[in-house]
Amino acid sequence: MELVQRKVDHNLVMKFVDANFHEALAQVLSSRNIKNIDEVDYQIEKLLNPLDLKDCDDAANFLADAIEQKRKIMIIGDYDADGATGTSIALLGFKLLGLKVNFLIPSRFKLGYGLSPEIVDLAKQQNAEILITVDNGVASFEGVKRSNELGMDVIITDHHLQAENLPEAKYIINPNQRDCKFESKNLCGAGVIFYLLIAIRKCLRNRNFFVKDNGFNKEPNLMSLIDLVALGTVADLVQLDFNNRLIVYYGLKKIRSDDCNLGIKKLFHLAKKDHHLCQSEDLSFLIAPKINAAGRMSDMSLGVKCLVAENESDAHFFANQLIHFNVKRKIAEDDMKDEAAIQLEDFNKNKFTICLYNQRWHQGVVGILASRIKEKFYRPVIIFADDVDGKIKGSARSISNLHIRDALDHVSKIAPELILSFGGHAMAAGLSIMKTSFDQFQNLFEKVVSDLLTIKDLDESIEYDKSILNNNLNFNDIKLINQSVWGNGFSKPIFVDEFECMDQTILKDKHSKLMLLHEDRVYEAIFFNFNEPLFGKIKCLYSIDDNTFMDKEYISLNIRRLVNE
Repeated sequence: MELVQRKVDHNLVMKFVDANFHEALAQVLSSRNIKNIDEVDYQIEKLLNPLDLKDCDDAANFLADAIEQKRKIMIIGDYDADGATGTSIALLGFKLLGLKVNFLIPSRFKLGYGLSPEIVDLAKQQNAEILITVDNGVASFEGVKRSNELGMDVIITDHHLQAENLPEAKYIINPNQRDCKFESKNLCGAGVIFYLLIAIRKCLRNRNFFVKDNGFNKEPNLMSLIDLVALGTVADLVQLDFNNRLIVYYGLKKIRSDDCNLGIKKLFHLAKKDHHLCQSEDLSFLIAPKINAAGRMSDMSLGVKCLVAENESDAHFFANQLIHFNVKRKIAEDDMKDEAAIQLEDFNKNKFTICLYNQRWHQGVVGILASRIKEKFYRPVIIFADDVDGKIKGSARSISNLHIRDALDHVSKIAPELILSFGGHAMAAGLSIMKTSFDQFQNLFEKVVSDLLTIKDLDESIEYDKSILNNNLNFNDIKLINQSVWGNGFSKPIFVDEFECMDQTILKDKHSKLMLLHEDRVYEAIFFNFNEPLFGKIKCLYSIDDNTFMDKEYISLNIRRLVNE
């Protein structure tokens, strides 16, 4: 592990301070990849234009016709949190625009990912005329072909990287199409469908569809959906470029209001957290896992039903179900981690990759296990579980210097029959192979990655911020920093400092509660999943939390790692 301190731009700090930013926040922001204050000036007018998305205008006019003609639209979503939030945005958005639409989300255990021919047939049985994919479709060649055969128009809204060719859909809206000029290539699936709805509203407005005080046709405020767009953006770990930070800024603002989405609010409530104090991290670690649990353990339609609930009773019912599935997910994950640890006891540190398979593993949890192992070993990891008909499904997670989808593409070009299907991003991907091909795939994947990386690439580099600890640091300072917009590519500040360990208490046999002395001030700290004794001086990587308990406000340190000199 290599630690690199972020460089503070002192001139930019002074500009922030002159603009009434708190000095500690100004210091942190100045060390991010920004050039001026405008890059944290989140005005809604700066949101990128939907019409910069290729095909968006034509698709919007087509769907405006469909709304006026009351045609039957079916939303085909994905079974992760981005897909669930995007599907919910579509259902609520079309309703606001005057048309009730239905949805289908394939089960990862039965129908698999995306617009498959099987789910197209299900949509046809429900008399759908138009299919709109959300967070999928750019790789659904067979599904689009089947839709065309059945006379159903397909509009793809997706953000995943395209292959050499594209499906023959009526329209494809994807910022990552090769000839799309939309500046933010990091828009998530929920963001793409949100942009399409804005474009549809503009078309309807130009047609005088919205008449003042004319009941159902009153022009809707689509910003009422921004909390869901923010949730999808943070949950899918897309890069927080300016446009995405703008979305998350307004999404957090809405979640902290009394007008928060009922399903999100209920998930906070049942987790005994106050949504008024929501931080970006809460979406990542508190809300998204519970929604994802539905798709991992059961049926993601439950996640959608929670997010589109119209009353407290429904929201409570579905939120409770999501929490139940998340508990089951944690149990399965713990069992799988234990079994994976046995397989990795004699791991060869000269290997560039980790590929594991166990017939007992849960297909819905392999992605989480891959992430956990990647964090520990800092290697590209693929975890496989049984599928059907002798197939196994893998979930891949990568490190910063390896584009995992491109690596799988390399494997498929060397051995065209080996990978049955694959797709994904730079940092995450999914694939299917035959169980009998596991050893062959494992060896070829290792060879491909070892050709693409060097040993130095396997040494994790962590950027940290210049310390802000001093005797004047208070609760409101930290709350201000933590409630700013943070996420992938614009990370929440972490620090490195040396402390004197004054006291240690082991909690639940696995966590350490610490009292740490730094420059004549004692800080309470928590070190999760660490129960070894600590004495004397320690150096650690940590973040700073603002906490409220029994009306008492205090700051504490969250220890991430011990730092060896």
